Amino acid sequence: MDYVSALVPPVVMAVFFIGLIVTMVKSQGGANKAKEDAVVDAALARAEATRQPSRDADA
Repeated sequence: MDYVSALVPPVVMAVFFIGLIVTMVKSQGGANKAKEDAVVDAALARAEATRQPSRDADA
């Protein structure tokens, strides 16, 4: 019975990990893709805008 109790935690973690990966793959693309891309583009633009003044101040 010790081998069963030793194997249960890794098996449970593997099942949850596989479920996480499957969920991530299924959520890629589709109707949410444009929304997710817009969020990423906005975050990149915001980061670039905050980075620009600090470059000009150094020069």
